Amino acid sequence: MRTKFIAAACAVMASTAASAADLPLPPPPIPVPVDFGGWYLRGDIGFSNQSAKDIHYGRESAYTPLTSFNQTSSFNTAGIFGLGVGYQFNNWFRADVTGQYRGNSNFTATDRFTGTSGGVPFSGIDNYTGSKSEWLVMANGYVDLGTWWGITPFVGGGVGAARVTINGFTDTGTNTIPFSTASFASAPGASKWNFAWAAHAGLAYRVNPSLTLELAYTYLDMGSGETGVLSTYNGITTNNVFKVKDITSHDLTFGMRWAIDPEPAYAPPLITKG
Repeated sequence: MRTKFIAAACAVMASTAASAADLPLPPPPIPVPVDFGGWYLRGDIGFSNQSAKDIHYGRESAYTPLTSFNQTSSFNTAGIFGLGVGYQFNNWFRADVTGQYRGNSNFTATDRFTGTSGGVPFSGIDNYTGSKSEWLVMANGYVDLGTWWGITPFVGGGVGAARVTINGFTDTGTNTIPFSTASFASAPGASKWNFAWAAHAGLAYRVNPSLTLELAYTYLDMGSGETGVLSTYNGITTNNVFKVKDITSHDLTFGMRWAIDPEPAYAPPLITKG
């Protein structure tokens, strides 16, 4: 009897083990993506609308005899090309570092003046021409103001440095009183680094999780530029330069942001079937 009971128990255990082997394996754990943060790359193109406070001779004493002085100036529109890398910290704040090349902007300016020297009145006109370009490096921060119908307005600001280069500068002068004379001088190209700051505003549209388009306005202050040493057509120089003071720009740019979104990394299943 005892032998039969043991044999029956062994048969039940064997049957249970065989049935368990046929049961499906538990599903693997849900894969958890690795958090790589909100890194993104950006590219921008656009154009500038620039101005300067004035274009000024470096020797201030040259202006002392003047009794009236008026200057008009204009700068051509120039292209803007930029690249950068940034990080989206949350759904309302992001920051990036950008580099821009700002293409040549030809400029002209005209001085009209009157004065008295040694008791003798004089008047004249000076016409200036040249071109200006910049390299710009900025650290920027932005606040996203919410999203409506897929469009996100934003504001921001930035600080950095601008390398302002002045090339091809010429000064053509004409005195009209007490008698008519003409003069010509030119200066070689020169570059100068300045502190720069910017204020941003714009609209962003998220095309898909990886691509966002931007239309942005920027007010930019790049400091001042200056020419090389001025000399006359026959090589005479007073070792002075011309300064282009307080250069500012109203920029309009179109940009794209690409989210750096690698494939998620998955944990391997804990149980595998032979």
